[in-house]
Amino acid sequence: MQLTRKARRAAVVVHSAASAAWLGLTVGLLALGVRAYTSGSPDIVTFSYRAMDVFGEYVLIPAALATLISGVVLSLGTPWGLLRHKWVAVKFVLTMITVGLVAFSMSPGLSEKAALAAAGTPVVDVNLIVAPTVALSTYVFMLALSILKPWGMTPHGRRVKAAKAAKAAEERRAARVA
Repeated sequence: MQLTRKARRAAVVVHSAASAAWLGLTVGLLALGVRAYTSGSPDIVTFSYRAMDVFGEYVLIPAALATLISGVVLSLGTPWGLLRHKWVAVKFVLTMITVGLVAFSMSPGLSEKAALAAAGTPVVDVNLIVAPTVALSTYVFMLALSILKPWGMTPHGRRVKAAKAAKAAEERRAARVA
């Protein structure tokens, strides 16, 4: 299945916007985590954790899912394919891992810290700096993969390419005979 030019462009815009939102939210979470960790003020810790919880609960997961879904649509609807090129496959695996971590680890962790802070017992946790830092590094790596497109084709991609070339050669032979 190949996307039309118009559909591909729309998918690229959606994927770029969702990815930029996910990256920006992660930078915001990192800034709030650093502020909470270094402030020493229970009020700032409470505010930071509550703000992080809002980002995590209402915006981060939809941005992550939009990035994943639009990326899959793009890969399946273009010649790059989901498993034809190594860089696309690596991005897909990393995206699946990070979406899972956001949905099942980071977001619930933010809710827990916000609830503790709202109850008057804010807990300063270095993981609220480490997690966004690791996530941000992963997203920048995936961005670099999108731009540089390293490593060539996967074995599956080489087989698909060879099969298409063989089919095209057969069609040319059949056209010459006819």
